[in-house]
Amino acid sequence: MKTHFCPVCAWPGLKELPRPKAGGGSFEICPSCGFQFGVSDDDRGQTFAGWRKTWVKAGAPWASKARPAPTGWDAAAQLKRFGR
Repeated sequence: MKTHFCPVCAWPGLKELPRPKAGGGSFEICPSCGFQFGVSDDDRGQTFAGWRKTWVKAGAPWASKARPAPTGWDAAAQLKRFGR
């Protein structure tokens, strides 16, 4: 199964494209940062960069309550995909 990167936090396990070519959001919630594509952005006016900044400022915690973070998960290493 092909996965996609979160444009907010670089999590590599999204099941759908966050912003499909047809438009709109996927409505998938990133388990890493908690951004919901089509809701956090379209309905609540959050930008990817703004959400990322808030998430990092909060200590970049794993967001999902239902899905535990993978063993060895490291938000800082994940964010390096953005050159941060």
